[in-house]
Amino acid sequence: MTRSLRVAVVGAGPAGIYAADILTKSDADVSVDLFERMPAPYGLIRYGVAPDHPRIKGIVTALQRVLDRPEIRFFGNVEYGVDLKLDDLRQLYDAVIFSTGAEKDRALDLPGIDLDGSYGAADFVSWYDGHPDVPRDWPLTASQVAVLGVGNVALDVARILAKTADELLVTEIPDNVYQGLKASPVTDVHVFGRRGPAQAKFTPLELRELDHSPNVEVIVHPEGIDFCAASMASIRSNKQVEMVVKTLQEWAIRDVGDRPRRLHLHFLEAPVEVLGPDGSVTGLRTERMRLTGDGGVEGTGEFTDWPVQSVYRAVGYLSTHLAGLPFDHTSGTVPHQAGRVLDLDDQAITGVYVTGWIKRGPIGLIGHTKGDALETVTSLLADAPNLPEAPVADPDAVVRFLEQRAIPFTTVDGWRKLDAHEIALGVEQGRDRVKVVDRATMTDVSRA
Repeated sequence: MTRSLRVAVVGAGPAGIYAADILTKSDADVSVDLFERMPAPYGLIRYGVAPDHPRIKGIVTALQRVLDRPEIRFFGNVEYGVDLKLDDLRQLYDAVIFSTGAEKDRALDLPGIDLDGSYGAADFVSWYDGHPDVPRDWPLTASQVAVLGVGNVALDVARILAKTADELLVTEIPDNVYQGLKASPVTDVHVFGRRGPAQAKFTPLELRELDHSPNVEVIVHPEGIDFCAASMASIRSNKQVEMVVKTLQEWAIRDVGDRPRRLHLHFLEAPVEVLGPDGSVTGLRTERMRLTGDGGVEGTGEFTDWPVQSVYRAVGYLSTHLAGLPFDHTSGTVPHQAGRVLDLDDQAITGVYVTGWIKRGPIGLIGHTKGDALETVTSLLADAPNLPEAPVADPDAVVRFLEQRAIPFTTVDGWRKLDAHEIALGVEQGRDRVKVVDRATMTDVSRA
């Protein structure tokens, strides 16, 4: 390649920004343009992490330092597949990395799962995180709620449902979320896992945070605290599993206090049906499970009906099929080899790459995307000498392209304006920040 390498990254969440970071820290002469369908950057950090997680949101500071580099540009409010397509990017860039993540709910094949009052966790997370493309209201009418799944997202959902709105007022939650949670009549939130405590997918930190609320009593039901040979091996070999199990065992034998709301953790209870003869959720039926010795479980034939009025499934996220790319609908990922996108014949598509959850599926913590990005960027840089140069060499051609299509894109300077605006809104209310929800307002403030 006779000139500097020009790379487009589609998706400006942690995965995309980490890829830009590694590229611009390499020895290659490279510039990177990040495209994001939201007017603001940070993806999962802004729209997928519960607002009462200030430590995780501290990652924003490091990501912002990456965006501040002169060889990186940010184009927000630009949606791939709507405002531009792969052919457009290949005209303007030598290589394209897709890092669009996963934000849809994975389906759960369960009788009654489509009843009124049954929701996907991802949709609820988008609501309480102020995502601009979801409704402003959420039907919080249930006094007893079931959450299906024992990962970090399940605990986030359960914690937000169980906490009082006033506890969350110190965070950046928008006013519509505060008002919705304040009107919630919830008294009990039940979290169900079909396997044992040693197989739980949440982290020790996430678990311990459940017990920090002065208004929520965390109750671990002791009948689910059971271990098999595989469970004990996992406890001995994994420090995080050991910490999770130790905490759950301690909570299972402690006295139950008198806090006004209760968050119940049930293990070895497999959901088998959402009940609701009149079209709305009136209960959840579970089957008692037993460990089989190898980390698996089997049914006992003993069933329990729980009188809940809402059910939230937190059984995983799923990526969306990207126009112009192959897609594995079962795994919800783009087929690849070390980040190189593969066509239907398992041949690498020249100059097209993936990283993050669209590459490996929605597993692991935010920091795990760094390893993904490193692998993908390593492949890209190895290919760089043989990549055909983009037909359009002018770096500013993309700006003219977006302007000609009348796309009201935002920039990193625009994000700084929006950031300052949200902080100012927070100062007015004695808070650190108040998140702006409306897309038009976000865009107007950014482009002012």
